Amino acid sequence: MAKTSFAPALAAVLRHEGGYSNHPDDPGGPTMKGIIQRVYDGYRRGKGLAVRPVREIEESELQEIYRRQYWDAVRADELPEGIDYVVFDGAVNSGPGQSVKWLQRALGLPADGEMGAVTLAAAYVAAETAPARLVEDICDRRLAMLKALRTWPVFGRGWGRRVEDVRKAGKAWATGTWATGAGPARRIPVLESHGTAIPSGKAPVASARPAPKPQAGAGAVAGGVAASAVSEAARQIAPHAQASSTLALVFTGLTLLGLALTLGGVAYVWWSARAGARRAATLDLLPAGPAS
Repeated sequence: MAKTSFAPALAAVLRHEGGYSNHPDDPGGPTMKGIIQRVYDGYRRGKGLAVRPVREIEESELQEIYRRQYWDAVRADELPEGIDYVVFDGAVNSGPGQSVKWLQRALGLPADGEMGAVTLAAAYVAAETAPARLVEDICDRRLAMLKALRTWPVFGRGWGRRVEDVRKAGKAWATGTWATGAGPARRIPVLESHGTAIPSGKAPVASARPAPKPQAGAGAVAGGVAASAVSEAARQIAPHAQASSTLALVFTGLTLLGLALTLGGVAYVWWSARAGARRAATLDLLPAGPAS
């Protein structure tokens, strides 16, 4: 088990979190080294201390919050090396439950967001047989969800870079292909320096874009109304169609148009249902039985 991985994993996370930020589009609000004000307030109150600005967070407090609320929340010490870091980084950015869901989906398990014995056992099997593939799957699912968030246009560049760094480092760590330093401590690869930090706000699933509109029901109704109007026009022309070749052509055209509108309405319903299902899968909104 990766008992010594917390320190290097946190160091890698902090490279992406940076220092203090209070971006107007960040749902986390004021944030210092990845710790948002609400989390820091809860931590301070839990210890019977007065709340204060998160910019004043002490190093010992930072370490404890990351350890308890993110690392321990996903039981990272019980995960395989490399996978612990990948899941931990996702937990910091989008919440522990969401990060566990990405792991569970990648393992082919129902995604209940709880790290239990079943998920841990499956993670070890996958890490033994195809560790790089597991990291790729987790990162692919994470990136797909991030792209579905309404804040992607603002933070997408930073999120995309972060996920690719996590993918690269996670695979190297999980497969044991990184260069180790002196002593027994395990270290992840040194991440590439990208110069100026890019904004990378919190990414909860609650920030997802609203569902595409109009809804399937509205499309079906609109198609049905149009088809009915065309059919009524064709019905009125029908008695005169035999007496005029022009009216016969108009009648045939209206009939075909009505059929096309009807089929279009059915196709729209089908497309909307498929789009909704894909969206639900991307955002992990599908119902799931216990997988823990």
